[in-house]
Order: sequence, then structure tokens, then C-alpha cells
Amino acid sequence: MTNELKESSNSVQKDQDFLEQIVTGSRRVSNYLLASLVSIGGIGFLLASLSSYLGTDLLPLGHPGSFIFVPQGLIMGLYGIAAFLLSLYLWLNILVDFGSGRNIFDKKKGTLLVTRRTLFKEFNVEIPLKDVKAVKLEIKEGINPNRRITLRIQGRKDLPLSSVGKLPKLAELEKEGAQLARFLNVNLEGI
Repeated sequence: MTNELKESSNSVQKDQDFLEQIVTGSRRVSNYLLASLVSIGGIGFLLASLSSYLGTDLLPLGHPGSFIFVPQGLIMGLYGIAAFLLSLYLWLNILVDFGSGRNIFDKKKGTLLVTRRTLFKEFNVEIPLKDVKAVKLEIKEGINPNRRITLRIQGRKDLPLSSVGKLPKLAELEKEGAQLARFLNVNLEGI
């Protein structure tokens, strides 16, 4: 929940009865770079394996044609296949925009609609606004830091609203959480 969510948080209508937040998914620069690097590495390993099998250099760097096919060329081929499958999965996530969606708060209808994209279908959750008890800020520092906004809902687990993979600044997170708590007229927890 960074700039995209902050921009859409400002999209509250004049009557203050509707709020729509856009959540970013897997279409981020870091995912494009990772998928590209894994793809290039996989192609390199496959070409090195093929060079070893044919006995000619298909790569401009090194001399993979001089490798013995069993075991070196074969292992490189297996690495290449694994990298190809991993890159296929990463590109599929980017294509689908996995994790993207919307948080729609509608006071007139009295509902919260949370939608997220998955690989094969769209995930929708509709919750009555009267069941929302608080807006909670979850802040975990350390080796694997996590900062997100969740909703405390009566009779259910906490519902995360933030996008995954981005670490917003604490001031931004507190501001967004306070705006949401003010809009829903509930308490803000976790500060």
C-alpha cells in the first residue's frame, strides 16, 4: 500500500460513503528483472549443455564445447530446464498480475469487497462493514521485515489489505491506517 494505494485513498467521493483502494500485484520492476535474469541464465545453461553435447561452442564466453557431456553437460542441461520452468512460472505470475486487486468500502451498501487475482480465477470476499472492529497496523522488523494494514473482523481472522512485496515507510503506513480508521469510524490498533 504505497503510492498506488495512497493515490486511490484520495479518491473518496464528496459524500464520504465510498472508498476504493487499488492494490498492486506482481507487475513490478523487480519481478521483471528477476524473470529476465532467470530466463537468460536458463538459456545460457541450456546452450552450454547443447555445446557440450555437440562439441562446438554455441556461447561467446568460455569454451563449453570442451566439457564432457556426462556429467557436466547433463547437469547444466538439468539446471537449464529448472531455470526455464522457474522463469515460465515467474512470467505467468507477471502476465496474470498475481495479487492485484481492489478494496472497495461502500457505506451505502454497508459492505467491504476485497478482490485479488490468482493464477486461475479471481478471489472475492464480501464482508459487512458492521463486522469490522478495528484497523490494525502490523509492523515486524528484523531479517524479514513486514509492514501492512489489516482489518480486525468479528469472528474471522485478520484480513490483510496491503500489497505484498513493498515495505512502506512507517509514516505513510500510519497515515493510511489513520485515514482508513477515520473513514470506517473504528479504532486504529498497533501503533
